[in-house]
Parts: sequence; structure tokens; C-alpha cells
Amino acid sequence: MRARFTGVAAAMLITGLITVGPLQAEPITVVDPTGREIELAAPAEKIVAYPVPSASVVIALSGGIDRLAALHPEAKVAIEDGILGEFYPEAMDLPTNILAGGATRGREPDLEALQAFDPDFVIQWDHADEHADSLIEAGHATARLIFGDEDHIHTALRMIGGAVGNPDKVERLIEWREEVAATIREGVADLDEADKPKVAYFFYAMTDLYTEGAGSYMDWQIELVGGTNPAHGIDGWGKVTAEEVADWNPDIILLGTFESGLHIDRILDDPILGQTTAAREKRVYKMPLGGYRWEPASHESPMTWMWLAEILHPDLFDFDLRAEVMEWYPFLYGQTPTDSQIDGILHVDMNGAGMGYAQFEAE
Repeated sequence: MRARFTGVAAAMLITGLITVGPLQAEPITVVDPTGREIELAAPAEKIVAYPVPSASVVIALSGGIDRLAALHPEAKVAIEDGILGEFYPEAMDLPTNILAGGATRGREPDLEALQAFDPDFVIQWDHADEHADSLIEAGHATARLIFGDEDHIHTALRMIGGAVGNPDKVERLIEWREEVAATIREGVADLDEADKPKVAYFFYAMTDLYTEGAGSYMDWQIELVGGTNPAHGIDGWGKVTAEEVADWNPDIILLGTFESGLHIDRILDDPILGQTTAAREKRVYKMPLGGYRWEPASHESPMTWMWLAEILHPDLFDFDLRAEVMEWYPFLYGQTPTDSQIDGILHVDMNGAGMGYAQFEAE
């Protein structure tokens, strides 16, 4: 069975949803993924985003960087390494001094620095209870973000879209997600377990290996596209050794984009990991990085699913991923990437020698 998903993005572009509609004048209420209601006097003009993916979501749903007052340092790295730094060069000047003690990772807010930004909407992780509570107690309109599964993601997108006064754009994105997921589920529905490759993912790997297991978004994505996650026995995320990975003997290894200098040679040249089936068959790939990293949940997730589906099952799927990027990026960001920029998003230089990767190259 061959499945193909095209045309929906083009239809949405025709509706004229590329641009952000006029802002609502009246007060609005948004609901975060925890069910908590946040009252805003008007669509937010100054947003501070602590969860790393949320900064790029704000940019996509508001049509630029003007609403983003400050963001997490790791989100700034994603902008610098990805396409948004080229689409919005002024994003390089966005402040990141929102973490206590000048930290570059973590969630604890610097309340004094935050006060100086005078935000009208703050986004914080729900699992950082005390940190979200401190923001609320300081009088900031604060939403608690959960990106744990698709239902939470839909709520998070609706929350941010509502906060910036552009809910219609979100509904188109959710429709896209549902269409792509349904197409992929149909494509892998008849797969036997023996035909589902073992896919190992590492979000950190330059030194120690950190992977995601049960309950993680990557675990869900691997299952969606007809794979199995050998780290499924780990609850959430955890550190593993090269010897444990060798025992898994994954068919495919995916490297994350949280470490700018991470290269697939880290796996291919490793005396232990280089002996895995994935390394020997050249099925080691670095995840794409577009408007945001493609491995965590984001507004670009359907592109991740299409990419993964064709990596795992090129005999079942025939997505034109480059065409999808060309259609959806104007909808998301108001700009059309060049072939060279798409090559960068997909890490064609690094991944190009991998099995089956020629399908993602420009014709």
C-alpha cells in the first residue's frame, strides 16, 4: 500500500490564512492544558515563554517575533540553528535572561528580570509547579503548558492561538495534524510486529546517551509511524550506556538537535555503537530542525511524522516532504524557503549518505 498526503496545505493557503487576522478588541479567556482559565484584557502583546518549544509556536501563530518579549536560552539556540534565524534575523536580539542565576537550562524564573519585561502573558511548564506558582503569585497571567500527548498539544496550540488573537489558524493546524496522522495510521495498519523496525532516539549523545521511553512524545511518534522503541521500558526519559544500546541492536538510530555540534559520526565511529544494525546499514540520521526541532511536539509535528514514516517504511509511503515544507512554511511563517534552506532543515549534507535519504533531496 502506498499512501500520499498532498493538497490540504495548498487548500488552506487559498483560504487566505497566511496572514494574521485583526486583533480582537474585547477581553479574552484562554484555557491551558491543565484546564485552568487565564483572563487577558486583550490579545497578548508581550509574551514570555519558558517552555522551549513554545517560543517558536508563538512566532508561528502570531506571524512574527513582535509578541515575544523574552524566551528560554535553549529556544534561542533552536532559532539560531534553524530556519527562523534566517526568516527573522531580528530574533537574534531577543533576550533570554529569564532564568534564575543566569542559567541556560531549567525552569526556575528570575522574577526580577521578568518584572522588567512587564509581560501580559507568561507560559511555564506545568511540571514546574513551584515555578509556575511563583509567577502566578507575582501577579503574572500564567499558563501551565503540557506537551505530553496530542490532546494536550491541541489544547496548548488553541491556548497560544487564542492568546495572540488568531484561533482560526490553530484549527487549520489541528486539522492538518489529524489528516496526516490518519493517513499514516492507515498505511501501517496491516504491519506485522516483525516488520516494525526498532528505532532508538537520543536527545543528548555527544558524551552520555539520553533517550526517551514510555510516556514520551518520541515514544508515541515511533509507534505512530510503525516502529518500536527499544527504550519503551524506561519511564519518561533516562540515561543508558552504549552496551545497553548494543543489546537493543536498533535498526534505526535518530539523534536529536538539542546539541548543535552533534553529528551522526558520533554513532558510526563509536567502537560499540558502530556495530549496531543501524550503523552497519547506514540508518543513523540526525533529526531535522526547521522552525523548531522536529523531535519534540510542536506546530510542525506532521512534517516529523512524514519524515519518520518514509525513513521507516519507504515502501509504504510516498510523501513529497519538500513540497509540504514549501506549502506549509508560508502558512506558518509567511516566507517560502529555498531548496538550499530545505536541505539545511533536513540535514541533507549529514544524512545524505544514509539508506534511502536520496528521497529527500531536491530533484
